[in-house]
Amino acid sequence: MSVHMTFEEQRLNLVKNLKEEGLIKSKAVESAFLKVPREKFVWPDEVENAYLDIPLPLGKTRQTISAPHMVAIMLEALELRRGLKVLEVGCGSGYSAALMAEIVGSNGRVVSIERIPELVEFAKRNLANVGYSDVVEVILGDGCLGYPPRSEEEIYDRVVVTAAASTIPKYLKKQTKQGGILLIPVGGSWSQTLKKLVKISVDKFDVKDVTECVFVPLVESDEAL
Repeated sequence: MSVHMTFEEQRLNLVKNLKEEGLIKSKAVESAFLKVPREKFVWPDEVENAYLDIPLPLGKTRQTISAPHMVAIMLEALELRRGLKVLEVGCGSGYSAALMAEIVGSNGRVVSIERIPELVEFAKRNLANVGYSDVVEVILGDGCLGYPPRSEEEIYDRVVVTAAASTIPKYLKKQTKQGGILLIPVGGSWSQTLKKLVKISVDKFDVKDVTECVFVPLVESDEAL
């Protein structure tokens, strides 16, 4: 992408491409992508690459900010709307949380759990700088246990996991409200299937495969399985 294009021009170009590819379908997701400045959420030495449609490393944490096309696919699959309460497992840089906050609005809530202290601070700072701290709460902890940890109460309208799981953590199933959506990549280390689970009743889900994908592995504990 031309270094002579402004970030706003690059953002417009990215959204145009994602729409043409059929990945951005809804006005809500389009508006969020146009509003949230991705350059504010990448690692400082990757700023010039902010609008390339590839995953970018987050410093030396061995984590990444997902490629925009995958973020778009996940946001569309989540079917977000104003006022919803969302649990995100794996905050990373805070970019996806900001996009979700833009869609759910000031009367919604995004709770994002991150294991790596350096990324918790990075995400909090990014979200504060761009103005989403009132909607997004970033928590240091084990997202596989849900939030509050180990609660079996149905709390969230949407639950989304941004790392690859070998199985679907039981607390995330429990904390998804009836009628709500749980979105999670499931598979091995090198390839997974993004699965969309719609909760029908306490222990019953309608499961659909969204797309093949590759995510960094989720750190899983036996307690959460």
